Amino acid sequence: MPVRQVIKGVVPVKVYTHDLDPMARKQLEDLAQLPFIHHHVAVMPDVHCGIGATIGSVIPTKGAIIPAAVGVDIGCGMMAYQLDLKAKDLPDNLHRLRLDIESRVPHGRTDHGGRRDRGAWGHTPQGQLDWWAKHGFQVVHPGIVERHPKLMQGHVNTHRHLGSLGTGNHFIEVCLDEGDRVWVMLHSGSRGVGNRIGRYFIKLAKKEMERHCIALPDKDLAYLQEGSRHFDDYVAAVGWAQDYAATNRAFMMRQVLLAIQSSIKSVAATEMAVECHHNYVARERHFGADVWITRKGAVRARKGDLGIIPGSMGRQSYIVRGKGNEDALHSCAHGAGRRMSRTQARRAFTAEHLAEQTMGIECRKDSGVVDEIPSAYKDIDQVMANQSDLVEIVHTLRQVVNVKG
Repeated sequence: MPVRQVIKGVVPVKVYTHDLDPMARKQLEDLAQLPFIHHHVAVMPDVHCGIGATIGSVIPTKGAIIPAAVGVDIGCGMMAYQLDLKAKDLPDNLHRLRLDIESRVPHGRTDHGGRRDRGAWGHTPQGQLDWWAKHGFQVVHPGIVERHPKLMQGHVNTHRHLGSLGTGNHFIEVCLDEGDRVWVMLHSGSRGVGNRIGRYFIKLAKKEMERHCIALPDKDLAYLQEGSRHFDDYVAAVGWAQDYAATNRAFMMRQVLLAIQSSIKSVAATEMAVECHHNYVARERHFGADVWITRKGAVRARKGDLGIIPGSMGRQSYIVRGKGNEDALHSCAHGAGRRMSRTQARRAFTAEHLAEQTMGIECRKDSGVVDEIPSAYKDIDQVMANQSDLVEIVHTLRQVVNVKG
């Protein structure tokens, strides 16, 4: 579908849905007032209110980046593997498979960031330490540790988070496609270290606004200007966190494949692999200019790009191919998008409702994950219909096992 509505500002905001709540609209109106936004802002059909910037927004900027728009789950994204297996190859006891995955991949809060936190390689920590030594934060940018000592406080335990799922909407799924082929899909990001980087530079950006007496329609839109003392450090730190997030997903995927291999007593060869970030910043060219593109809950969808668009817990997900739509800034939705907050969902639904809406899926069905109930999310079918000009569907996946953070 084409753009469904346009919000006017210093630049227009092109929205690919009519389903836009008032708080998200206000955030987009504020964003459109900033002088360094290039050409227009694109808003995906899973749009909903966020912190600093609207989730589902794609923001091209010249000479500045808004750290709160990138967010604190830097590099959060998806990974999906199609396996050389069919539904008939899966074990009869999917409950046991879920428990095996949960035992191999720490999820939720293992020690609230403390010394006993561990990742999926927790039983072989040398693998984590080797990666950390090779990709240590100090090599990201010359002098970054010296310039930002507070950022690195407590970083000695960050390697322990590698291979951990986290909480909230992060998940691992075993799915079947339209040909009953088995897929493994997971969603996670840069964990505690990405959160630390995001919050640290958001605070620095706000201090920069105060120092230069710059008034903003929303203080969370504080930005770092290219050429300023903190801009290069932020770009380097974000790039490192994106690499960390991708490595985190790879560590977890390895453990999930081992769990499946253990269950079926054979090697699960990979037929197709797809990976994409959906919270990140990158340098791209759009409408005649080299710009910084911030995708806040959006996936890059250049012509031919493969991407992953998950539905909610209990609903189908999609492997897609980008169409390179320039009005959408070569982007698409990153999921179904929330229609109610976690607090609202916990008040509105019970564990019984969750069990009804996840019938036939091996997953947790207790009150601890009620905030992830499908009814708390937008209709994924409508989201996909609204972005038919942005992507084509390659595979439709239905989940049979779900592990929640």
